[in-house]
Amino acid sequence: MLVIYGAYVPHKAAETQRVVCIKFKAGTTPEDIEKHMRDFASLKNNVKDVVAYSAGRVEKNNEADGQFDVIHYLTFRTKEGAQQYVANADRKAFIKGNEANWDKVLELNSSIEK
Repeated sequence: MLVIYGAYVPHKAAETQRVVCIKFKAGTTPEDIEKHMRDFASLKNNVKDVVAYSAGRVEKNNEADGQFDVIHYLTFRTKEGAQQYVANADRKAFIKGNEANWDKVLELNSSIEK
């Protein structure tokens, strides 16, 4: 009988989702917004434990919808991965390169219920 250790890794469900909402300053160009979207999307490749990423522009159906322009969703395998994201050097560089165009930011973590 042959036993191979590490050949089977049981699936671990994702634990945490982070939502990042951005409102751009008036006068931010469409090109700057597209750069922001591309730059944020590239973070998923540089942050450990990201198992899913999506983003979109807020649909403006009523006055409350104008609070933010885009929303990013990051799903992490572990809570520790979400904490490491906050300290990630690539994330910090993204903020430094894009924050001049932001009017306000809201970031929330939520536990994914099983």
